[in-house]
Amino acid sequence: MSAGLSFERMGAGLAELVTFVTTDFLGITRGRSVARGDWETGQSTSCGWCPANTTITPFDLIADGSPFGSRGDLRLIPDRDARFRTQAHGAVTAFDIVMSDVSELDGTPWSCCPRSFLKRAIADLEREAGLSLTGSFEMEFSALGTSWPHAPAFSLAAARRSDPFGPAVVAALTAAGAEPEVFIPEYGRNQFEITSAPAPALVAADRAAAIREIIREVARLQGFRASFAPKTAVAGVGNGVHIHWSLKDRNGAQATFDAREPGRVSKIAGAFTAGILRHLPALVALTCPSPISYLRLKPHNWSSSYTWLGERDRESTVRICPTYDAGGRDPGKQFNLEYRAADGCASPHLSMGAMIRAGLEGIRARLVTPPIVDGDPTLMSASELSRLGLVRLPETLDAALQAFEADKVVSGWFEPTFRQAFTAVKRMELKLVEGMDGDTQCARYAEVY
Repeated sequence: MSAGLSFERMGAGLAELVTFVTTDFLGITRGRSVARGDWETGQSTSCGWCPANTTITPFDLIADGSPFGSRGDLRLIPDRDARFRTQAHGAVTAFDIVMSDVSELDGTPWSCCPRSFLKRAIADLEREAGLSLTGSFEMEFSALGTSWPHAPAFSLAAARRSDPFGPAVVAALTAAGAEPEVFIPEYGRNQFEITSAPAPALVAADRAAAIREIIREVARLQGFRASFAPKTAVAGVGNGVHIHWSLKDRNGAQATFDAREPGRVSKIAGAFTAGILRHLPALVALTCPSPISYLRLKPHNWSSSYTWLGERDRESTVRICPTYDAGGRDPGKQFNLEYRAADGCASPHLSMGAMIRAGLEGIRARLVTPPIVDGDPTLMSASELSRLGLVRLPETLDAALQAFEADKVVSGWFEPTFRQAFTAVKRMELKLVEGMDGDTQCARYAEVY
């Protein structure tokens, strides 16, 4: 009798655990577990956490230059409205996590908590601009260690050869309340994409973190690994994260769509977009934060490479998405834009929070909607690039960190402790992969993400 079958027959003899989790600025979800009954009855309302945990690199070494030593204590405070519980087919116990805020012992938000950073950004957008953001994370990932035969991209054969993986993913996500919408066999070999329904910004980021972990759980139960690493091989197709967003006013009316404006982008959404593009070279240090992220951010790669607003162009960094207007459908209710310079090595909360912060900067500065660019920036002259406001994004993590440190607006969103911790981890990552060829780097990150 296998160990798995033995545990299944034990059933009620196993404790049910719920895990309080935080997804740190490396995009790694970490946490601690308590008995489900203790939490649900209020006996366990939080758990301890250590500041140094946030400066552990993806390769389980604490970064040199970390502002945290062995001293200090924090608490993980679970959000009862952000619980994701499901039991994938074949699991012995339930998958049960609760998104948590990292706080000081007096209950105040910790300066290095990405979820708290997002919550403050949401509050400031509402307070200063009277706006809320609705969003959704579109995520790509690769299945590793499978024995599936080759199948054409996007084909029914590609979906069916992996059966029951897709149905199991959708069932598990639905049970967890993550509202999956579309499951796609993607362009790359053994690559998939998952989308979920639009939700308020905090819910969208919570869902993104949960979706990644639930998909990994389903893959594990079926005998392979799901990796959200931006590249699993240098020559392979990259895995991106695309953040779809739209704005609403205080009355809940859409504030993104205006049929009279270029691209149908309202003036305030245009200012929001302009803020993102203005600060984009610094933002990618937060939203594409690994050395291998920059193997994907290249021209002619169906990825982001310039500070570029495009209409239905998947090479642009901010894309105006299409609407389906047949049958009298309201385009305003569908209309959204897509931030494409993000990947699975980033915290969804930090990515969403940084995007909101940059957009709010554009609203504060009353920036005008950027030009909608149609063309190939690599074929444009320097004067044309300047006229259109197109700047090449950083081509390495080191260059992105330099842009982050040089942009006093973006770096100023964070307290000095965060800046020191974040840059220490990232520079330690660069040191740890120094001298490795690209494929070796990709393999290491594929194991972690």
